[in-house]
This record gives sequence, C-alpha cells and structure tokens, in this order.
Amino acid sequence: MLLSVSVFLRVGVLHHTQLAMLEYEVRTSSMWFKRLRTNNNADIGIGALIIFIAMVMVAGVTASVMIQTMNNLQDQAVKTSEETIRDISSGLKVSFVSGFVQNATITQLAIFVGTTTASDDVDLTYSILSLSDSSNKVILNYTSSCYSNSISNGLFGTVSTSNLTSSQYGLLVIRDIDGSCNRTKPILNDEDLVVLLVNTSTCFSGLGTRTEVTGEIYPEHGIHGILGFTTPSTFEHSIVDLQP
Repeated sequence: MLLSVSVFLRVGVLHHTQLAMLEYEVRTSSMWFKRLRTNNNADIGIGALIIFIAMVMVAGVTASVMIQTMNNLQDQAVKTSEETIRDISSGLKVSFVSGFVQNATITQLAIFVGTTTASDDVDLTYSILSLSDSSNKVILNYTSSCYSNSISNGLFGTVSTSNLTSSQYGLLVIRDIDGSCNRTKPILNDEDLVVLLVNTSTCFSGLGTRTEVTGEIYPEHGIHGILGFTTPSTFEHSIVDLQP
C-alpha cells in the first residue's frame, strides 16, 4: 500500500477516486501501527519470570531449612557420641568386700571401690549404692557425717557406723594421691581407692549365714560396679572376706 502511494505522488496525476483510495490506505496503515503498539503478548514472558523468581525463592528457603536440619543433626550426633564415650570409658568397679561379725551376724560391710581404667573423675556425692539380701532392698546415698581420710583403728574401728541409717553409707579413704576425695565432695580419679561402709543392722537387721547378697554402685555417668556374694555357712572370725 505504501508503494502505491509513493508511485501516485511521483507521477503527480491523481484522480478523485485515487485520492479517496490513498486516504483510506493511509488511515488503514495508521490503524495497523496503532494495533501493533498496543499488543500485550509480552505478558506471558512476565508471568514466566514471576514463576521463575518464586521457584528460586522456594528453593532457597528449602535449602536453608535443610542446612539448619543438618547442623542440628550434626550437633546431636556429636553430643550423643561424647555421652556414649563417657558412659563406656568411665565408671566404678568393686574390687573387694569384707564383713564385720557380731553375735553371729554380719553387722557392717566394707566395700572397696575404685574407678575403671582411664575413667573420668567420679563424684561419689551423686553415686547410689543398691543392696539386696533377697528379701529386702535398700538404696543408700553418701553422708559426710561418716567419713575419714585415714585408718587409725582398723578397717571397722576407724569410723563408727552406728549412726548410719538404711539410706546412708559412709566413706573411708584408703588411697588418694591428689587429695580430691574430701569430706564435702569426694571425687575419685585414677589410682584412688575408697571403702563404702554400710550398717547392715539398720538395713537388714544383720546378715546371717548362707545369705545371698547382691548390689550395685551407680555413678552419675558410666559403668556401675557390681557386687554379689553369699555369706559363709559359719562365722569363725570377726572379719570375713565375702568378695571375691
């Protein structure tokens, strides 16, 4: 259409009909350009861009949550492994048990306790002693009222256990190189050896012959010490070895 207009203009001979046709063609051409300028087909690209940005944002949030979850799991795994190592490597062990005999019954127990090899420090303040004579069971905690860091009158004569109740045990320190096992906070570490003193008269009204006794000493963390023995059929001496 534009070519025909230019040809007519160059020739210079225009008829009325031709002028009308030229005016129509120019108007039609202008309307076509106007429609082209108002075309809104580009809206599809903007929508795709919005969806893409939303997908990127969702992916970023998801990645952040996953990283945070992985960090929490890692912290929990490290904490669990540390607690597991402590529970396996630390603890108490019972090496020997003796009894004191009065009136044909065992009225006192002396339980020799130390730490396991390469154990962490063990605070006896939070350690619990469990004892059973097959008929009754008692749970005992440490009391500072029955304590001695030296032996002056024999194993059962240094500290009086008469004031111990059925829920208390006393402490007699045999070996403590660094002085960590004191009255208020008895802490056991490597090479330390102590004796837990128990008044069996208040716990079981004494232990007679052929009595099976079991027990455990539970530290705050780690392996617990086990004791178990059967009293002799006769008591020939005032002090008897019960375990091992």
